[in-house]
Amino acid sequence: MASSGAGGEPSRSAIVSDTTSGHHLLTIHGYTRTKVTPTGKCVMSRPFTIGGRRWCIEYYPNGIRPEVADFVSVSLVLYEDVAAGVKAQYDMCLAGGEEEALQAASMASRSVDEFTSWGGWEYATFISRKDLESSEHLRGDSFTIRCDIVVVRDCRAVDDAAAFVSVPPCDLRQNLGRLLETEMGADVVFEVGSVTLPAHRCVLAACSPVFAAKLFGPMKEGNAAGAVVRVEDMEVEVFKALLCFAYTGSLPETPKEDEEVTCQHLLVAADKYNIGRLKLICEQKLCKHINVSTAATILALSEQHGCGGLKKACFNFLTAPANLRAVVATDGFQLLNMSCPSLMVELIAMSS
Repeated sequence: MASSGAGGEPSRSAIVSDTTSGHHLLTIHGYTRTKVTPTGKCVMSRPFTIGGRRWCIEYYPNGIRPEVADFVSVSLVLYEDVAAGVKAQYDMCLAGGEEEALQAASMASRSVDEFTSWGGWEYATFISRKDLESSEHLRGDSFTIRCDIVVVRDCRAVDDAAAFVSVPPCDLRQNLGRLLETEMGADVVFEVGSVTLPAHRCVLAACSPVFAAKLFGPMKEGNAAGAVVRVEDMEVEVFKALLCFAYTGSLPETPKEDEEVTCQHLLVAADKYNIGRLKLICEQKLCKHINVSTAATILALSEQHGCGGLKKACFNFLTAPANLRAVVATDGFQLLNMSCPSLMVELIAMSS
C-alpha cells in the first residue's frame, strides 16, 4: 500500500466548528420621541430566534450610563435560560449603507464570546446622537439597526469531504413550530374559552398518550377534520404554551414576573396530558420560586400532582425554623392544611 512518504496520496481530515448564523433588523420609528427615555433606561425589542436561541436587543436612546449620555447605546441579550454558556460572534451597525455590507462580510473574523442566561453584550458608544442626526441613516425620524449573530457550537474532527460541506443542525423543531404557526394541514380545532386553536392530531398524539387516546382512541373526540374539541378548566395562554411545547419541545417566552404562576398552571396541564418532560421543566423552574409567600402553595401543588423533586425542594426550604414560622403565618398555609392534611404530619415530624 502506498503511503504519503512514498509519494502516494495523503489521507486528510479536518477540524471544523458547527455554526448557525442570521441577522435581525430593528427599526426605531419616531426617534425624536424616544429621546425622552432617561439615561440608563432602555426599550427592548421583541425576542427573536437565531441559531436556535432567543435573543433581544436593548435600545438606550440616551446612553447606557451617564458618561455616554450623548450616545445611543445598544445591547444584545441572550433572552432565555441556558444550562451552559452559548458561544457566539455578533456585531451591530446601522442598516442601509456601506457599514452593513462590511459587517456582514467581516463576521467570520469577530471574536467568539460566551453568553449566559439573560446575559448580554453592550455597545455603549454605538453612535453619537449628533452623528446619527446628521447622517443619511435617519430618514423620516426613523433608522434601522442590523444585528448579525453567528452561534458557534463545539469543534469536531471530520473527514476531508465534511470540511467542504457543512451539514447544519436538525431544524425539525423550527419546522414544526412553523406548522403550528401557519395552521397548514390542521385537522383538529381546540376551543379554549372563546378562542379556537387549530392543531394536528398526529403531532399531539406523538407527544401525549392522553391526546392520543382523545384523538385516536375508542372515545376519540372530533372525528371530522376541523371538528372542535372543547378544553375545560384551562386558560388560553396555558394551552397555547402546551401546544408550543408539543410541537417544538420548548416554551414561549414568559415575563419573569409571571413565570411562577404560569409554571404552576403548566405543571397542572402537563400532568393532565401526561407530558412528562414538560412537567419536570415546570418543577425545576418552580424550585427557583420557593419563598415564604409561595412555599405552601407550591408544596400543595407538588403533593397533588406527584412532584417528588419539587416537594423535596419545599421541605428543604422549610427546614430553616425561621422560614417555617413565617410560612405557617401565611394564608397559603391554612389552605395547605385543608387541602393536604397528610402533609401536616410530615411537617410536624420535620420540625420536632
